[in-house]
Amino acid sequence: MRGSALKALLASGLAAVVALAVCGGPARAEPGPAPYLDPRLPVGDRVRDLLGRMSLDDKLGQMTQPERRYVTPEDVTRYRLGAVLSSGGSAPSPNTPPGWADMYDGYQRGALASPLRVPIVYGVDAVHGHNTVPGATIFPHNIGLGASRDPELVRRIGAATAEELAGTGVNWDFAPCVCVARDDRWGRTYESFGEVPELPSMMTTLVDGLQGGPASVLATAKHFVADGGTAGGEDRGDARITEPELRAVHLPPFREAVRRGVGSVMVSYSSWNGLKMHQNRYLITDVLKGELGFKGFVVSDYNGIDRIDDKPGFTEDEVVAAVNAGIDMVMVPTEWRRFIDYLRDAVNSGRVPMSRVDDANRRILTKKFELGLFEHPLADRSYMRTVGSAAHRALARQAVAKSQVVLKNENNALPLDDDDKVFVAGRSANDIGMQSGGWTITWQGGPGPITKGTTILDGIRQVAQTPDNITYERDGAGVDGSYDAAIAVVGEKPYAEYHGDRPDGLRLDPDDVKTIERLRAADIPLIVVLVSGRPLDVADRLPGWDALVAAWLPGTEGAGVADVLYGETAPTGRLPVTWMRDSGQEPINKGDGKAPLFPFGHGLDY
Repeated sequence: MRGSALKALLASGLAAVVALAVCGGPARAEPGPAPYLDPRLPVGDRVRDLLGRMSLDDKLGQMTQPERRYVTPEDVTRYRLGAVLSSGGSAPSPNTPPGWADMYDGYQRGALASPLRVPIVYGVDAVHGHNTVPGATIFPHNIGLGASRDPELVRRIGAATAEELAGTGVNWDFAPCVCVARDDRWGRTYESFGEVPELPSMMTTLVDGLQGGPASVLATAKHFVADGGTAGGEDRGDARITEPELRAVHLPPFREAVRRGVGSVMVSYSSWNGLKMHQNRYLITDVLKGELGFKGFVVSDYNGIDRIDDKPGFTEDEVVAAVNAGIDMVMVPTEWRRFIDYLRDAVNSGRVPMSRVDDANRRILTKKFELGLFEHPLADRSYMRTVGSAAHRALARQAVAKSQVVLKNENNALPLDDDDKVFVAGRSANDIGMQSGGWTITWQGGPGPITKGTTILDGIRQVAQTPDNITYERDGAGVDGSYDAAIAVVGEKPYAEYHGDRPDGLRLDPDDVKTIERLRAADIPLIVVLVSGRPLDVADRLPGWDALVAAWLPGTEGAGVADVLYGETAPTGRLPVTWMRDSGQEPINKGDGKAPLFPFGHGLDY
């Protein structure tokens, strides 16, 4: 008999004797639950117990995140998958809160049907509210929140977003983006809180809101690192900067997010001096996990490992490079089975150490235990009533008002009087899709009544004492000198990521220019409200405008814009970015010696 078998026999005999003495009778063989299922035990003990029970297939599955359209609940069971995601615009049918909760529960039941019953985390890009769900509250995009300079407001927005997510089952948010936008031509500028590291750092309170309340969901600091510092503002481009600049400008917000206990960090598509972030072991493992002490898990971006060699698809070499660099979970939407096969071969051949796989699983499982998923894996439908609730919309309206920046106000054009006769025009005045921007219902967003909300025009009519005094024509036709003022609500069409890159400049749309000029010809006070994700090139036309307001991308609660136009709320917003004098100045940032149209921090009071 082997020594281990003898020890086991003696141990079982001793247990029987103890049971007999305590119970007064023979011991019954009724094994209790595995220690990792005991919520009374410390998380570290539970992780160690579970990790010791997992096969290689279990561990590989935990490191894999497919997209919902390419995976079934049965796949989750069979392959022990650790996560599922909805990419931009990917939603169940029907796209309703109950539809989401039903879909999520289906995948989660698939996970619970696996031998070890390890629950999944389900991730979405809820970057300004639960923005893929019609009827959810859409908050201002980050650039507007940066203008508010209000970290507590941002924390409350995080908590509200967590509630709306929890009601639909989603427990992982790919937010906040803590990038530092250094070139306004970049298509993700509106995802940044501002151009200096202090602003994104102070707004990491969103992490507290997402993770710290009763409806806690996992937050994600993204995109690591220097995605806002690429040459020419090119999305997925190359940040050609020194390490001191990277550390001084782009690293501080991640340091602060880690200090707040952010659960995950997403790696950027971009490169640093020619080396793809998805294979940068120094930055991911040495700096983020080592120097900054990050204890959560690192996730790739969507198909991020495909881009390491700049060729379509991914290879085993790319899998090895990414995992060894320190990526713990890989977002591989379609070819996830091939990813698992490549990673298994790499582990078996020794190209990826088993210790690296165990470290990745330890990090992932720790967050799942901390979220309470083993005890409460299914959607908490009690939060479903919060989706688009009056309380959340009131919070969003407050955020909109606090984000407005009055850049110019001559001849006391603002605030408007309650009984003023006002002509409103512009393609962004009466359009929820235009004022919400990208990442709204669909990935790129789009114009039109895409979700429930209050347009800026509706808000003006609500706030004005005499709504019959408000006239609207989209192109400005019919305006004349009988009006006390004209408001042109103009700006950018919705976009997201590299689709929004503007290397050729940031000029106003020709149709917007025609509308503005038509209003200007009426020779009445002209107020221009810019609905945009970044500064636009307006300097040559600004002398003909009495007032200019940067409304950014306010989301569904357009009445917050009207609150400032009418003075119901005092304008307190301040520029989170430097406003260029012309597009040729880009990149332009605080302290670089260039003379802007409006400096960082500019904003007028009434």
